[in-house]
Amino acid sequence: METTTIDAAEMARAESFYAAVYRRIIRYMIALFLIATPVFWVRYRWQMALGFAVGCAVGSLNFYWLKVTLTAMAERVTRTGQRQSSAGVVLRFLLRYLLIAVAAYGIFRGSAGSVYGLFAGLFLPVGAIFIEAMYATFAGLRRDSKFQE
Repeated sequence: METTTIDAAEMARAESFYAAVYRRIIRYMIALFLIATPVFWVRYRWQMALGFAVGCAVGSLNFYWLKVTLTAMAERVTRTGQRQSSAGVVLRFLLRYLLIAVAAYGIFRGSAGSVYGLFAGLFLPVGAIFIEAMYATFAGLRRDSKFQE
């Protein structure tokens, strides 16, 4: 198996690329939140809009924690060659689902309809990642069409 080394310029380009992707995903999440919350409010009333807002907050926090965890794991593996403690990973994983369960319970006690909003809000990062995937696809197709002309 052949190993290759990555030079500093290549590493800097990769970090710049992924930082730009992360910033766009955060912007898409904010835009989706700002667009969808009033729609939920008008269409399904304030209970579902509140559930959606709480779901967005939990989903965004989960997305951030996932990024931090993956970054720390990658740094540790690349720097020391050691894997991260599985206990820490499992603890963060369980904490995420505990947070979702507490939010769902609190909202369910108030209104069953707002639980639907909570679950819709939890998918906020998925929607933002989907938009980023479409952006990357169209940008790649546009670049390829320029080279074919």
